[in-house]
Amino acid sequence: MRMRTRLGLTLAAATLAGASAVGTVGAVGAQAAGSPTISQEECKAAGGQVVSNPYRNATCTLPDGTSQTIT
Repeated sequence: MRMRTRLGLTLAAATLAGASAVGTVGAVGAQAAGSPTISQEECKAAGGQVVSNPYRNATCTLPDGTSQTIT
């Protein structure tokens, strides 16, 4: 009986450690996947167009169709 209890506790600890590692990687991935930012000068140099927005930051629309937030 003691052996099963120890095995169960060991498996539970390993499962929690694995979930914690996956959660950390997911958080870092989400942060890296956030919207990139660009300055107005960089936007114009890349051939983009600065678009003003009344209730949020201005955005840069690039020739390839992507848009980025202006910092």
